[in-house]
Amino acid sequence: MTARGESPEIVFWVGCAGSYDDRYKRVTKAFVKILQATGIRFAVLGTEETCTGDPARRAGNEFLFQMQATSVIQVLNGYQVKRIVTACPHCFNVLKNEYPDLGGQYEVVHHSQYLQELIHEGRIKIKEGGSYQGKRITYHDSCYLGRANEVYEAPREVLASLDADLVEMKRCRTTGLCCGAGGAQMFKEPETGRKDINVERAEEALATGAGTIAVACPFCMTMMSDGVKAKNKEASVQVKDLAELLSESQGL
Repeated sequence: MTARGESPEIVFWVGCAGSYDDRYKRVTKAFVKILQATGIRFAVLGTEETCTGDPARRAGNEFLFQMQATSVIQVLNGYQVKRIVTACPHCFNVLKNEYPDLGGQYEVVHHSQYLQELIHEGRIKIKEGGSYQGKRITYHDSCYLGRANEVYEAPREVLASLDADLVEMKRCRTTGLCCGAGGAQMFKEPETGRKDINVERAEEALATGAGTIAVACPFCMTMMSDGVKAKNKEASVQVKDLAELLSESQGL
């Protein structure tokens, strides 16, 4: 696209999970289907996209973080990227709030915000009687999306467009409970305790009676799915990303 002298509306930052995790690849495909159906001119970095360095910084390896971040910024600035959309709150947070300190100045949007924007603009035409109409759904707030960046309404507005029955867990929004994967905890076994956090959170989600647990983060996807499996409910309760739910509701 750049070679043709064209500028994309957005750069879709796929992220490590969206590129390599078999489960989250389905979220990447769902989001791309929505972009294509709405005629969005978007670009991806492909093999030039590397890890943002977020896990390294959270784990305490500042040197590795700055190496990775500087490399990413060189690529983004080389293409004169202005607006980035990502389905990962961890990528969203580090690109938006921490990259400016290293010379990476971009408008960074989480995919829940972007989907909300497309719905408001009428670029996503909501179909009546979608596959989730009247279905009970509960939404799990990602820490890096919610408490860290105060994005609470966008995901819920996307779910509202499905005409589903949204039921909140007792701990939600500013008092939401972490899935247990934040702060690089995703990559290690949990410390010994009374109960794993993801099991605790899954129990809260299951208590709502919802047949679908909606998430907006690859880490949350893994942890909530494992929590549902730990309670032997994977046959009756599904964990899905907002993009998947919207794509399926639209018949894409």
